[in-house]
Amino acid sequence: MTGRPRRLAAVAVALLLGTAGCAGLPGAAVDDAAPAPSVSAGGPTASSPADDATSATPSTAPSTSSTPTPSASPTRTPSPDAEPAAMLSKGDSGTKVRELQHRLRQLDWFAGDITGRYAASTVDAVEGFQDKRELEATGAVDAATWTSLTSRTRKPTDDEMHNRLTPGPALMAPGASGDRVRDLQARLKQIAWFSGSVTGTYGSATASAVKGFQAKREIPVTGEVDQRTWDRLTAMTRTPSSDELHNRTPKPSAAGLDSRCLTGRAMCISKSTNTLVWVVDGKPQMRFDVRFGSAELPTREGAFSVGWKSRDHVSTIYHTKMPYAMFFSGGQAVHYSPDFAANGYNGASHGCVNVRNLAGIQSLFAQARVGDKVIVHR
Repeated sequence: MTGRPRRLAAVAVALLLGTAGCAGLPGAAVDDAAPAPSVSAGGPTASSPADDATSATPSTAPSTSSTPTPSASPTRTPSPDAEPAAMLSKGDSGTKVRELQHRLRQLDWFAGDITGRYAASTVDAVEGFQDKRELEATGAVDAATWTSLTSRTRKPTDDEMHNRLTPGPALMAPGASGDRVRDLQARLKQIAWFSGSVTGTYGSATASAVKGFQAKREIPVTGEVDQRTWDRLTAMTRTPSSDELHNRTPKPSAAGLDSRCLTGRAMCISKSTNTLVWVVDGKPQMRFDVRFGSAELPTREGAFSVGWKSRDHVSTIYHTKMPYAMFFSGGQAVHYSPDFAANGYNGASHGCVNVRNLAGIQSLFAQARVGDKVIVHR
């Protein structure tokens, strides 16, 4: 093999090695001092005398082809596994971060004042949101995270982004009376802000209950019901029954129960009425408000049975407390939920059946046995 083909072969090998180096293989940089490998099974090797003589004798004749032609740099194709670019990340600040924090607050992922600074608390909130939505939990906001977040929230007002609490016009205030006040009092009673009889008269007790509710939810504390207060209250409660509006103690009834609940011992759970009725031999014993999973993590429907019980259970997946848990389908259980007790229907479970009546679930937990039926239906 002549010297020129040898050099061309060496260049070809070097280019191949250089490509491997660009791909990230360790130790793949081209060594210009290394001898070129043989490219012919029967030809001379790098140590052959012929090659040594050729390379040792300088050429005196001008060569029109000795100057190497620069090769075009290869176009780099972005790796399909490259991480998507972050729109917002730790260390950023400004109006867009304020909007991010408030949208996260709307979903109870971010707490405290809106600061406009992307610090550790914002990173944690973003990671939690991403994990819940099965996005890559980086703590930085990419396009997919932002799209998912904005589809579930509304654009905050300037007042909201700057922690300015300005009350709106009063829908109900002290001195008002009528059915709407009854509805207000019954809803406040559902979440333990109002006690005593539902009267339909907006007096000092009702104003105090409204103030407490507003302070807890960081709504301007006026004791009057504006649209923001009413929207938050209705999101956390259900429409009161006639019994609730008129101070009648509801009596559990077999009417409307699924037929599968009318024999033996059963927790009869209705998604259409958000209720759990504990039934023994066809006779309802107790009735509770319940909350279910979201559209993404729904509570399964069907006929099940209590597989096991755990009084002080903590979720191994979500690391949240599930006291008085009675498991009926894999990881789904009937259990007490402090979040349901505090926030009502303004939220959802991860698929379990949440109960907010602590005394009631304690009693049910004591009575229910492994093997008792659990019927979840529409």
